[in-house]
Amino acid sequence: MAVPNYTYLKLKMPGSNDIITMGSTFSHAFTCDREHFELATAVINSSELSWLGESLTLVVPDYNKPTPSTAFYPLEETKTVGIDPTDPTKMVRIGTQLPTK
Repeated sequence: MAVPNYTYLKLKMPGSNDIITMGSTFSHAFTCDREHFELATAVINSSELSWLGESLTLVVPDYNKPTPSTAFYPLEETKTVGIDPTDPTKMVRIGTQLPTK
């Protein structure tokens, strides 16, 4: 089994007669670490993605059913207010009653 040794930037592994030692620069060691990290992350993410796809059930909302928090208010509960004094056509409607929650 090869064991990276970051203190000395050497890779030591058992050989047929003795221990094989390979030297490297810090930038090369960092590049190798980064490539292995990205590969391991991709493998883990791909396995988790398939697991998530199997464990989730899709729910399609019923658009014909009214929602509890609807944005529509009848005209009796709104008040028209002008937002631009120079242009009377620019109006906004605001609610006159606060919701119960």
